Amino acid sequence: MRKTTAAADREERSGATSSAPITARIYDSGFEDAHDTYNALSEGSDGNIYYVLSSQQYDAGGRFYVYNPREDDIRLIGDLTELCGEGQGQAIAQGKSHVAFYESGDKLYFSTHVGYYELIDGMDRLPQHPPPGYERYPGGHILAYDMSSNETTVLATMPDGEGVVSMVMDPLREHIFCITWPAGNFIFYRVKTGRLLNKGRVNASGEKGMPGDDFRSLCRSLFIDPRDGRVYYSTAEGDICCYDAVADRMWSVGEADLKKDYFGQYDYRQPGSMSYNWRKIFWHPEHQVAYGIHGNSGYLFSFDPALKQVQLHDRLTSVPSQRSGMFDQFSYGYLGFTLGPDQETIYYLTGGPVYENGRLLRGAASVTKGAARGVENLHLVTYHLLSGHYTDHGPVFYENGERPLYVNSIAVAGDGNIYTLARINRNGKQVTDLIRFRNPLFAGT
Repeated sequence: MRKTTAAADREERSGATSSAPITARIYDSGFEDAHDTYNALSEGSDGNIYYVLSSQQYDAGGRFYVYNPREDDIRLIGDLTELCGEGQGQAIAQGKSHVAFYESGDKLYFSTHVGYYELIDGMDRLPQHPPPGYERYPGGHILAYDMSSNETTVLATMPDGEGVVSMVMDPLREHIFCITWPAGNFIFYRVKTGRLLNKGRVNASGEKGMPGDDFRSLCRSLFIDPRDGRVYYSTAEGDICCYDAVADRMWSVGEADLKKDYFGQYDYRQPGSMSYNWRKIFWHPEHQVAYGIHGNSGYLFSFDPALKQVQLHDRLTSVPSQRSGMFDQFSYGYLGFTLGPDQETIYYLTGGPVYENGRLLRGAASVTKGAARGVENLHLVTYHLLSGHYTDHGPVFYENGERPLYVNSIAVAGDGNIYTLARINRNGKQVTDLIRFRNPLFAGT
């Protein structure tokens, strides 16, 4: 039996958090097969919320939606497979988008990823033996969605039939950079010329490799220094790497790395964590540094490309997590990490341990992929960069007292709400859909 919101809040002993839990509203996008979604949610300059709900079916693509908060209306833009021009084919579907939306002009740029896997050697792999009558996954695509005409254009296809696990765009230079899954190829695409370059693997054999040998967890977030257009990513070993598109040169920033004692200790040859990779990172235009979060430990850090310096700040895990002294339950850490509209406040959707009868519920000792080891609460944490003020605003619950689960996206919107994608129970089935709750720091009316 699920506990009430009040009882769950008491049992997690979050005394230093806000006085009452946050209540989230659930939306129904109409996708009964919607599965866990990572990153694929952003606010456009038109004030609308754009998002993708993933599919893990070989014959059903993920779906691309737009929510208009002024009309309180959700519109289906299209099935990803059909938008990629593959709706009439018999290949494994375009099941996911794994990246945020990047806006340039009137267009949103994003990419697609495979959602259907094959269990090989005990791990989820790119399917090598498609279901009868189907062909292998054709590869992820870079797409452009025109917000004025509502048309979607396929710009490029990933080589070797791989999906896109991370992407970033330089809107000024119209450069797009991707890391593919599972091998981890680094892709450079020029929007103006339509030219795609494959610069090779970023880290051993990526997640295509064998555990204990050439396996490496791949970076899920990249950032661009707009001053020179250089793009940066991390590796499982903790290296910070840079690619200069003008010089067509890639190198490791040897003077700075992420192999910190405070982050924990990892065997980077094994699956089940992001190792020393940063989990999510963004560029701060005023501070001229990148702010990132290390997933498992929850430590906030900054990286200055000019000084080649990494500096740790504070731990942004929830108050109950800090008191328990344990890592959070999601094995990769959380992607709901972003800079707020005031350009001073970081918003972070993170986990909080759950207690029953005064005892901490412990999950599985380990997992072999990005997954929750056990049940946890969802917390909103904010951190003011100028003052260093940290606030855990407490747990988030639905009106019926249930918990949002598998939360790995965030949009801090201009309408005063925070949007994300989470698991819910609908008609006896667990699906993923859009939810929102009020931003406690919003000063508007």
